[in-house]
Amino acid sequence: MKKLQYERPVIQRLNVGVMNKFGNKTEYSPVKHIEGNTVKSLIEKFGSPLFVISERIIRETFKDANRAFKTRYPRVQFAWSYKTNYLNAICNVFHQEGSWAEVVSGFEYHKALKNGVPGTKIIFNGPDKSEADLKLAIEKNSLIHIDHLDELYLIKELAVEMKKRPRVAIRINMDTGVYPMWDRFGFNYENGQAWDAINKIMLNDKMDLVGLHSHIGTFMLAPSAYGVAAKKLSDLALEIKKKYKKNIQYIDMGGGFASKNTLKGSYLQGIDSTPSFDQFAEAITTSILNAGFVENELPLLILETGRALIDEAGYLLGTVISNKRLSDGRRATIMDFGVNILFTSFWYDHKISPAQEFSRYTEDAVIYGPLCMNIDVIRENVTLPPMKRDDHVIVHTVGAYNMTQWMQFIALRPAVVMIDTQEKVHLIRSRETLASIEGNEIIPRYLEKFKL
Repeated sequence: MKKLQYERPVIQRLNVGVMNKFGNKTEYSPVKHIEGNTVKSLIEKFGSPLFVISERIIRETFKDANRAFKTRYPRVQFAWSYKTNYLNAICNVFHQEGSWAEVVSGFEYHKALKNGVPGTKIIFNGPDKSEADLKLAIEKNSLIHIDHLDELYLIKELAVEMKKRPRVAIRINMDTGVYPMWDRFGFNYENGQAWDAINKIMLNDKMDLVGLHSHIGTFMLAPSAYGVAAKKLSDLALEIKKKYKKNIQYIDMGGGFASKNTLKGSYLQGIDSTPSFDQFAEAITTSILNAGFVENELPLLILETGRALIDEAGYLLGTVISNKRLSDGRRATIMDFGVNILFTSFWYDHKISPAQEFSRYTEDAVIYGPLCMNIDVIRENVTLPPMKRDDHVIVHTVGAYNMTQWMQFIALRPAVVMIDTQEKVHLIRSRETLASIEGNEIIPRYLEKFKL
């Protein structure tokens, strides 16, 4: 009898009650508290809707990611992605944990400086860096990641004008087996654009090429793709060493790690399908360590992770406005928050929990926002117990992008609070007012008066 090949057992955590032949039930008990504070008391004090951030979850998640990489690689540095959530209190939690700043605009660059981040520990990405932005970044000795040739030529001119040697890297796009390929930003690896940029930098000798950068996609579910990218960047760094006798100081793998949210159309919930930090770390560090670097010349590994570090720490509290029946018989519940402040509802099927006791009866429902737009849909289909006017809900995993991509449309933007590690609540962004919205408006004198 042929001996069977041994395969080690693998344990995968699954959520009880995700799906059965009778359908799926979203909740089995209400979620009445966040970090020791009742939902009702938070709404009474700060209004509804309300964003809530857990400082404890931010710090625990960051430590988990940091551990995953630093136990596998000797030189690791995280840089907080400002575009993911640039509220100053949140940024400073990450900076307290040792994270640098990664910015993609002059606006974000100035926020990082104002937060106290040294210019040498700011990574400046993005295709739209103005001449003034670049001058400031050169003056502050920041790491400038070049996105296109026009930017490269401008930096050369500024280097001569300012009599300084900017520290630069180039952003590289490549085929990692994930499609569609992100080739809009940076220089392509396969067709020679990357080498064209490298040669222009090295032969002109007006700036210091210190790093290589890639950002292969967003909400990535394939750690192997990062392994491919890390291998290609490592090979490129070794070729630069061979051709120009120049050591590349760091490899920046960008961000894009998926959070535990559930993508629309996904069969499994995000918590069951999202790779762990350990899986991403294993793929990336193995490729770099096996690439052939001499031990004392291993490049610093930089990570610009945003969504995976902050998403789970964010909650949105809201209140039921009304219920109605649609023409097809489905129940529709209208909330006091919409896609204007929960932009990620276009991408995800967010978990929604009632914040008060409910019966065992549930039914399929549509969750709408209050906006006068037909696209204002929070969940197209969700199984929930019936909720009445003035009941409260919690939307989970909303910490990434909602507080940077929200819009002042029809309704004013809500307050944001942070609950610290001692369960004390801090207001970190005030609720908007009509005065704050109209503060930048100017009415010409001839339009000041009218008669109806």
